[in-house]
Amino acid sequence: MNVSRTLYESNKVLALTGWLHWALLVVLMCLYPFDSQTILGVERWIKPMKFSISIAIYVWTLAWYLRYLTERQRAVRLISWGVSISVLTEIVCIVGQAARGTTSHYNVTTPFDATVFAVMGTMIAFNTLLVVCVLVLFFKDEPHIPKSYLWGIRFGLFIFVLASLEGVVMIRHLAHTVGAPDGGIGLPFVNWSREHGDLRVVHFAGMHALQALPLAGYLLHRSRRPEPMQVSYTLAISFVYLALMGFLGLEAWQGRPLIGM
Repeated sequence: MNVSRTLYESNKVLALTGWLHWALLVVLMCLYPFDSQTILGVERWIKPMKFSISIAIYVWTLAWYLRYLTERQRAVRLISWGVSISVLTEIVCIVGQAARGTTSHYNVTTPFDATVFAVMGTMIAFNTLLVVCVLVLFFKDEPHIPKSYLWGIRFGLFIFVLASLEGVVMIRHLAHTVGAPDGGIGLPFVNWSREHGDLRVVHFAGMHALQALPLAGYLLHRSRRPEPMQVSYTLAISFVYLALMGFLGLEAWQGRPLIGM
């Protein structure tokens, strides 16, 4: 199966949104070697690169699942346009603030910075609401896909929403580091703190439940076990994943890094 063609034919809006972010990643990678300016001790184009990758994976994943909602074409179209607008607005804010040499998240230093952050927060909330709508549709409908895969999608969406709500905690905290200001020594590329707790760890885990749990459900279907067993294992893996998120969140709030010095 040609995944790229399938995505484009089933959901042009999200497919093209993903390609725009991959193209942006290439541009940022070209800029990176020739720009030494840093923000909070990190090269300024790293964060836009991370978000370009994350958003591209997210919108393509969502497009893949939405194609199963064959009886909800109008809803799928509205959700797709809403998600596209929200993520494109967010990435413009992130890249724009990086180009200005300042932070995008939690930045309320000036009225302009506060406005940019407020716009980003609004778009994130809007996107989360749309994912909640997708979750509701997957519970209301019974797409013609394996049951274990369906439950993986449902729990993946549910945990994604929880991780989005955890983002509200970071916004209220006006930082992602616990026990110190943002910045300092971090892991390569992701820059998770190696000295203090970092709320981005649990946020990352929750965001990617959207890929991990449906994949687990699909692989269990391919195992040829009895269907009730497939579903039971998928649910068990989902609850273990949720418990892992709880553990990561507790560790971060206690100021402990995922990987210390």
